[in-house]
Amino acid sequence: MCGLVLAGRNVPSFRMERTVLITGSAKGLGAALAQALAKDGHRIAIQYRTSRSEAEETVASIVKAGGMAAIFASPLASLIDGEKLIGGVVASFGKLDTLINNAGVFNRSRFEELTQAEWDEGLASTVGAAFYATRAALPHLRGSGRGRIVNIGDSMSDRIGFTEPAMSYYIGKVGLWMMTQTLAQTEASHGVTVNMVSPGVLDGSVCDTPVTEMPLGRFGTPEDVLGPVRFLLGEESEALTGSNLHVGGGWNIAPHASALNRPGWTKSPPDGTR
Repeated sequence: MCGLVLAGRNVPSFRMERTVLITGSAKGLGAALAQALAKDGHRIAIQYRTSRSEAEETVASIVKAGGMAAIFASPLASLIDGEKLIGGVVASFGKLDTLINNAGVFNRSRFEELTQAEWDEGLASTVGAAFYATRAALPHLRGSGRGRIVNIGDSMSDRIGFTEPAMSYYIGKVGLWMMTQTLAQTEASHGVTVNMVSPGVLDGSVCDTPVTEMPLGRFGTPEDVLGPVRFLLGEESEALTGSNLHVGGGWNIAPHASALNRPGWTKSPPDGTR
């Protein structure tokens, strides 16, 4: 674990500075959120499991832009891992008031192809990692008086449906939604809000969905996710908790063509009967 804080200074006067831990933020969506929130003046803790070089590049980019960040290596595979991670963040920054649970390994193997390792990884990297990080972070989030938890979900995370590809990943995201709603209720009296932001298909994702099936006419971007995250970190959202903000451009609201054409699906006639 590395707790060396690399810092510049670029704090906008209109936004209250936070200390933000983002899991799985060495690359991809997590890295994009880290860079953008650092530009807003927040202090960023970047957790990674294996992608050390990418984590270092993300921190270097933040520092170059005048922000403050540190990297922390953690498998987040146990309560002890969570406690060590949160302890390192607090030791480096002095506090923690925001947790963004972004980590998750997506494997497109279908059900009969899933290995035990892939099954376990899908669950462990999503709801498992979020559980360990959140359990350890809660005392600090409560003590801050303005704690925020933002869980990065998926457009399927609040409903049960066809999930044969990457099944354990999607089951993990459904579990993360259950955790979001549970903690929203139990933590409200402690001044901690807990919400979910759920992207659809992001540009560059490991996915074979054609863009023609995206209602918005394009894939999602990190900027689409960033807007709701920024809102949830602000004072104007202090009464919003237990919500799932969908930023999928209409994706997965209704069955799409490729799903309806799979064997076993029955298309409804115009009057809605079957």
